[in-house]
Amino acid sequence: MSAQDDFERVAAELADRGVTVAKVFGKPAYKDVSGKAFACLFQDALACRLLEGTAEHKEALELPGAELFDPSSRHRPMKDWVCVPHANAGRWLEFAEAAYGRPR
Repeated sequence: MSAQDDFERVAAELADRGVTVAKVFGKPAYKDVSGKAFACLFQDALACRLLEGTAEHKEALELPGAELFDPSSRHRPMKDWVCVPHANAGRWLEFAEAAYGRPR
């Protein structure tokens, strides 16, 4: 499966919670019922808003190839967002659910 296919698979899993797909940072993203983005497809990774200091943030960053989300590519990463590589797409739903459940 491609990263896009896995992104769509996770979107289908989250749809019953009112999650929609829209563009954020020019990329497809998941938005909650309030219209707030909590994850997006970036290159071949799912960038999730996991909040620095949480167990999910730490766990995601420990995955091989994971890194903080830097949508500008100017070495200014967003500390609360982690890019989970496509090699770990089997865990994308888990991290998307964690991002969805975090307060904004």
